[in-house]
Amino acid sequence: MLSYILKRLLLFIPTLIGVLLVTFLVIQFVPGGPVEQYLAEAKAGVRGGVESGGSNYRGDQGVDPKRLAEIKALYGFDKPAHERLWQMLGQFARFDLGRSFFQNKDVWTLILEKLPVSISLGLWTFFISYGVAVPLGVAKAVRAGTRFDLVTTLLILVGYAIPGFVLGVALLVVFGGQLQWFPLRGLTSANWDDLSWGARIVDYLWHITLPVTAMVLGSFAVTSMLTKNAFLEEIRKQYVLTARAKGLGERQVLWKHVFRNALIPIVTGLPAAFIGAFFTGSLLIETLFSLDGLGLLGYESVIRRDYPVVLGTLYLFTLIGLLTKLISDLCYVWVDPRVKFD
Repeated sequence: MLSYILKRLLLFIPTLIGVLLVTFLVIQFVPGGPVEQYLAEAKAGVRGGVESGGSNYRGDQGVDPKRLAEIKALYGFDKPAHERLWQMLGQFARFDLGRSFFQNKDVWTLILEKLPVSISLGLWTFFISYGVAVPLGVAKAVRAGTRFDLVTTLLILVGYAIPGFVLGVALLVVFGGQLQWFPLRGLTSANWDDLSWGARIVDYLWHITLPVTAMVLGSFAVTSMLTKNAFLEEIRKQYVLTARAKGLGERQVLWKHVFRNALIPIVTGLPAAFIGAFFTGSLLIETLFSLDGLGLLGYESVIRRDYPVVLGTLYLFTLIGLLTKLISDLCYVWVDPRVKFD
């Protein structure tokens, strides 16, 4: 087991280098880089989102060459690409994610600022999805083929077919606009600091209801159907018939024998789902409900060619994804001792 873990950890290095190298090479050929963005914004007199031209972009025409050289040095583009690549890899090896070009903040600081929003959305989505979908999947498996199974399957599939942002728009229009039961934007009210702790909790839950409802639908459907299919597969196996033949009750057979084996695919996916709850952001949901999270940060960084943020978050999320995948594989051994990596 130890040798397997060490091999997987060593494989992280070429994987991370490969992901960063491909992204870095793609960036070199993307028109309208940060220097052009800066010049265009300076000419427009606005430090905001500006159209970056195509391959015929001429944003540096009429700019003093000395000033242009200073701007390139400011962003590190006065060095050859291979030197910038080695410098970036050296920084990432020390977990130095760099500094944003346009927000004048460290990438770590930006991630920590946006993380609470993504945590709020992700954790609520995670707990609701698993807390409701797993028992529902078990109930559907026990009652397979009945009216309950057919009706819930229809409702789940209809809900899964509706994109989250479409549902979000409908929720905003009906419950936020027409009925005015819920707020239209943000995670807290403007008078948050003046509220008591109890009122803050109610206010937070009031704001988070609509975006979480819009996000939970897709994962809810997948988890419930996966649980149902896993239980159906186990119920039909020989050891279940043997347990029933020995006179065990249906409840004891289901929860003592079937439950552990059926939950193997669910439990092994828990680490990825739980860690993902901290670091995954939904761009459309965050934009729709005016929530400033990681999804919106990544989108704005790509649009503005804020390469330190793009590469820094990519490095961090890739590393977390690799670690999560390793933990998920190790969960197979914890859940099912028959699995041997040797």
